[in-house]
Amino acid sequence: MRVLIIDDHALFRVGLQGLLEQRGIEVADAVASGIEGIQRAEELRPDIVLLDLRMPDMGGLEVLKKLRENEPGIPVVMLTTSNEETDLIKSLRSGAQGYLLKDMEPDELVSALRDIEKGKNVVAQDLTDALARMVQGDSNVADDEGPFSELTPREMEILCLLAEGQSNKLIARNLGISDGTVKLHVKAILRKLGIHSRVEAAVIAVEQGLRKKNKADYDENF
Repeated sequence: MRVLIIDDHALFRVGLQGLLEQRGIEVADAVASGIEGIQRAEELRPDIVLLDLRMPDMGGLEVLKKLRENEPGIPVVMLTTSNEETDLIKSLRSGAQGYLLKDMEPDELVSALRDIEKGKNVVAQDLTDALARMVQGDSNVADDEGPFSELTPREMEILCLLAEGQSNKLIARNLGISDGTVKLHVKAILRKLGIHSRVEAAVIAVEQGLRKKNKADYDENF
């Protein structure tokens, strides 16, 4: 079995690679970003992709959807710290073949990967009740989660400030980050929303009724 790991946490990535290799599983590569992971999946065509859910710039769900479009034959398994029912359901609906938790026992992880290699779907034991509710149609997670479902919390924060007409420089000052970082987030927002300008983003945000804290809330940070 050849596995590709996509996880932005270096220590976990290295530790997981060592753990798998000690148990006879080949790690084709271990990368830190979703964009690189998509490229490496296409190049390496591993048997399984192990994908983190929470990653900056390009989140795990967005990476998952791209992998399903580009490499539909490669099973993708979410390996995350989130035991939230909504994250489980979003992942499975987006095409994940497994949803596992990072605190599971190493041998349980390996056993789950063996099952996934055989074509089975595997969900962490702690989340089987949530899976049952999903299968029975009792989940309260909507299929249509609006235009902002792929945005990270930071991107949502910046989008709200764009809706107020703030410049990159002012957003950077309010959030305590660099102008360059704001630019990267804005580019990610435009890409995820499928639009081409800040103005379009602001219009969508206003139409959806997004609101941000007033300036007094920011002053506490200076």
